[in-house]
Amino acid sequence: MKRIVALAIPLLIFVNIAIAQKVVILKSNIKFRLKNLGVNTGGTINGLQANMAFNPDNLDSSTIEAILDVKSVNTDNDLRDSHLRSDEFFDVTKYPSITMKSISFKHKSGDNYTGQFSLTIKDKTKVFEVPFTYTTATANTATFKGGLKLNRLDFGIGGKSLVMGNEVSVSIEVDVAK
Repeated sequence: MKRIVALAIPLLIFVNIAIAQKVVILKSNIKFRLKNLGVNTGGTINGLQANMAFNPDNLDSSTIEAILDVKSVNTDNDLRDSHLRSDEFFDVTKYPSITMKSISFKHKSGDNYTGQFSLTIKDKTKVFEVPFTYTTATANTATFKGGLKLNRLDFGIGGKSLVMGNEVSVSIEVDVAK
């Protein structure tokens, strides 16, 4: 009986720590930007769902897995949004989501971190180093802010174009409740 209690106590502590590090998304803002006809243009993708267990004091056990609903792409232009959802770009019928999964994290200084993430768009996966900040707003809330640049052609988004740039800047801001 003593052995069972001795084994159960560390297990309960571990489960409570793991549960304490899970977060609930309060608000998210995912923006993308690229040049088209020499002018910056872009939009947002909503519908973020994520499993996040981020603990700045234990980065080795921290994880982030995020899924974006590509059907929610919004550029404030219905015709362009329909075109982006087509098979020439995101092909939302066949590939309805974008996924991003953490591989590892490193602390840089203060609230600054970098994460290695695998990003999958249209069944094509590439690894990116994503710099981000993690700031605690209150005892119960925190904010992640980061971004990355990608080449849309690496993921088969749109074809070669003389008027549309290949580099896409993505900014990510997520407010969470701990």
